[in-house]
Amino acid sequence: MNLGVVIPTLNEERALPLLLGDVSPLAEATSLDIVVSDGGSADGTVERALAAGARVVRGRPGRARQLNLGARDARGAWLLFLHADSRLSGAARDALRDAVTGPPRFEAAIFRFAIDLPPVGKRFIETGQALREALSGLAYGDQGLLVRRGLFEAVGGYPELPLMEDVALLRTLRRRTRVTRLPAALVTSGRRYRERGVVRTWLRHTALISLYIAGVSPAQLAPWRNA
Repeated sequence: MNLGVVIPTLNEERALPLLLGDVSPLAEATSLDIVVSDGGSADGTVERALAAGARVVRGRPGRARQLNLGARDARGAWLLFLHADSRLSGAARDALRDAVTGPPRFEAAIFRFAIDLPPVGKRFIETGQALREALSGLAYGDQGLLVRRGLFEAVGGYPELPLMEDVALLRTLRRRTRVTRLPAALVTSGRRYRERGVVRTWLRHTALISLYIAGVSPAQLAPWRNA
């Protein structure tokens, strides 16, 4: 298998089928193994995953734990980690095909960040994320992660933190290799911004990552994630 796709889920029966529909065309150009790592969904997430042809592994909830569990089970020289509420456009699929089927050019890559919000909120969040990434050199899991299995295993996978596991892994990878930006956007859902307010949610995320970079532990930050 060339590409193993790992998607952690917890009650994602609405969003997951859309993403699986986006991912499945990749099988036309490369060997594809889709693993949904479920943390105990009480809705129809598992049934939707199986109906779409994905394999399902089950374990305790916790995004880092679920990502690592899925990675151990997924088959592929490359691993692609995606959030269940992301959408993979045709351009993003093309970028992935080129990455996993062409000559090796890098060992790890992320997508450009994009979000599903009305124009004003969309510009605000995408610009803010671009500035934050430019200043810190770090990206969120919302941008996906494509990484060679050997490198992922060499660094020990995702650190099992209550949050910031994606940022922590990316910092580790950047110490080992250049993390490339793929020439396409991965669109993430704006549902949490719509529920909690665009500016308020962005400020919370910015404060959390700033405090983490400054040395505050994820355990201390976790209670503020949904405050």
